[in-house]
Amino acid sequence: MNELSPDNAKAMHDRVREEMLDSYDEEMELELDEDRIDQMADELAGQKLTSSVDRRTYFKELFRLQGELVKLQSWVQHEKLKVVVIFEGRDSAGKGGVIKRITQRLNPRICRVAALPAPNERERTQWYFQRYVSHLPAGGEMVLFDRSWYNRAGVERVMGFCTEDDVQEFFRSVPEFERMLVRSGIILIKYWFSITDEAQHLRFAMRIADPLKQWKLSPMDVQARARWEAYTKAKEAMLEHTHIPEAPWHVVQAVDKKKARLNCIAHLLAQIPYKDLPYEPVALPERVRNPDYFRAPVPAEMYVPEKY
Repeated sequence: MNELSPDNAKAMHDRVREEMLDSYDEEMELELDEDRIDQMADELAGQKLTSSVDRRTYFKELFRLQGELVKLQSWVQHEKLKVVVIFEGRDSAGKGGVIKRITQRLNPRICRVAALPAPNERERTQWYFQRYVSHLPAGGEMVLFDRSWYNRAGVERVMGFCTEDDVQEFFRSVPEFERMLVRSGIILIKYWFSITDEAQHLRFAMRIADPLKQWKLSPMDVQARARWEAYTKAKEAMLEHTHIPEAPWHVVQAVDKKKARLNCIAHLLAQIPYKDLPYEPVALPERVRNPDYFRAPVPAEMYVPEKY
């Protein structure tokens, strides 16, 4: 490879630095959005609400943990592991936020998210677990379930979308179903994100007040808010019947979102022993230049207008 002149080397260094900084902009954009939300929360609560995690500490730990997640991803792929992580909790508990931070630096072909909509008419006639089975991982894959088959023990039960007999059959079936998954070689990890009545009320009020977040508040969410105690009883019954040695529940204290994210990711990393695999060095080949090649000009009208 031809050696660069000092001026070209500096220009290349600046370009590389800019590209690397740009790769971290997504997290910064999320953080700026949260700053806006924090300000709204302060206004709605009539007081200053501060996270117990210093921002500098939060970013330092988040990027460190995301680096470990990349190592875990390589190990999962190398060892052909099959990993399922279930995220459950009340609406607005912060499940989506931690899933975003887990997947942010990972390959979506290896670590993917399954967030299933309400079952259609055909799916309602199937074996209850059938539509979830098709999303389970093959060797070398991780699947994060943003809500899961535990819908039956929660929203379906509370909102009357299933019978009490359906629920009791679910409680009988889940332990056997999950033991079957574990016996097949799947690593199954289950998280419940726990928030207080006051925290959910504040987050719902913020969604109502925020034009960028209003789409998150569905009529179902409003009903869930009204049925807080019914959801509490349903959650307690779910944990009682489905907390098994082969697939125990792990409760994440999620009133403080930043702490919840760091604690959950650190715990997840501790559940799967992994090693830091060495990467084979990659050398970029010289670009082949053909003297007969001619790059045709692109018509000006095809370009997106540069407004920024």
